[in-house]
Amino acid sequence: MQAFIDTLNGYVWSRALIFLCLGAGLYFSIRTRFMQVRGVAEMLRLMLHSKPSEAGVSTFQALAMSLAGRVGIGNIAGVATAIGHGGPGAVFWMWMVAFLGASTAYVESTLAQIYKEKDERGLYRGGPAYYIEKAMGQKWYAWLFAFATILACGFLLPGVQANGIAAGISNAWGISPLVTGAGVALLLGFIIFGGVRRIAGFAELVVPFMALAYIAMAIYIMVLNAHKLPEIVSLIFHSAFGADAMFGAILGLAVEWGVKRGIYSNEAGQGTGPHAAAAAEVTHPAQQGYVQAFSIYVDTLLVCSATAFMILSTGMYNVINPAGGMLAEALPGTEPGPAFAQHAVEAVLPGYGAGFVAIALFFFAFTTIVAYYYMAETNISYINRAAHRPWMVYLLRVGIIAMVCFGAVRTAGAAWGLGDLGVGLMAWLNIVAILILQKPALLALKDYERQKKAGVAPSFDPEALGIRRADFWRRRP
Repeated sequence: MQAFIDTLNGYVWSRALIFLCLGAGLYFSIRTRFMQVRGVAEMLRLMLHSKPSEAGVSTFQALAMSLAGRVGIGNIAGVATAIGHGGPGAVFWMWMVAFLGASTAYVESTLAQIYKEKDERGLYRGGPAYYIEKAMGQKWYAWLFAFATILACGFLLPGVQANGIAAGISNAWGISPLVTGAGVALLLGFIIFGGVRRIAGFAELVVPFMALAYIAMAIYIMVLNAHKLPEIVSLIFHSAFGADAMFGAILGLAVEWGVKRGIYSNEAGQGTGPHAAAAAEVTHPAQQGYVQAFSIYVDTLLVCSATAFMILSTGMYNVINPAGGMLAEALPGTEPGPAFAQHAVEAVLPGYGAGFVAIALFFFAFTTIVAYYYMAETNISYINRAAHRPWMVYLLRVGIIAMVCFGAVRTAGAAWGLGDLGVGLMAWLNIVAILILQKPALLALKDYERQKKAGVAPSFDPEALGIRRADFWRRRP
């Protein structure tokens, strides 16, 4: 089974997908005139700008929901595996994916807002399946993405998060993965059976707290190792371009693992963020596009960088030599994963590191599982627009709870392999779609900037911009 999964990932995660992700990010950066740089002040202002309504959540709640999906096991174990397989240079390519991916996140999230609609309960729903059908007119493609998302978010990706939680808790306190999996499953059931608003409220409360606490720990460790920071930054850049004597031979792996884990972590272009973006109550679609672009920075430039600097500054990492053996081995017998970060914190806080990282892993990964459920449910809602099939939602709830239990006890290699497969399938389908459908998002950006420059409160009229089938905005009073 592991060999079969690896073979599939070899096709899905070929160099073509890596070039597609980086190329799309660069292209959108140019087309938006690097809005991810020009618009930082506007991103910060908009985060606290809107309020929730009966149909939608606030921009901050939507940000928290999307961050719940982005900030997960990839921010700890994902960074560790990137360093373990691609060397320190992989961190640079994670940064590059984040910088370029912020513009990609703007495009996909703005499209989700433009083509959102209300479901049978009067709640906002949207995402790639919605904008593919409405803007592209290819219903078969929309259904293909919807099924891929239900498969990935409902059944493939949750196991990675559960596996990380179980590994972290087992390393810290020796608790059986089976017990951990059962506990996580019970808590997950309580949250997801409460509906979208409970998910939004949970994310709004937990995500800022967990991210700030983790970053604070990283800053503390970096202050203690401040004299090493220039050396670490130099190591990352030299390794990223093959100039480092030890890690220069794995330049291709640094790019591959940096891009792969960068996308897994920040999800730019993967098509997951637009689901939360569509749920926001805004007066103009570009507003949520700005906010979602900022979420990429929070995920990778802050949280992932925190993990990377903790690991590298303490030297608690191994780098696998693809030709056999190790290029670096500070932790003999330790596979790349949560243990790297746990040993890093233990190096400066003996007796506390493993437990702290295990708690961080729990919050990071659990909120991501909750976000995955919301994304899968949104795509079931899309499929159910023509026919009411409530059994599909209950099947999803039972399925994701079962996969959490299963993922907690299976091997890390199998868990990550299935997760990578789910991410890759969604990325292929979504990035191709937004490259074709980019025009409405770019028109919305120009329209928003024009209204802001004129000093008027931004509003959105799709017909005036020549955008068709934006039914929600056309009918909005």
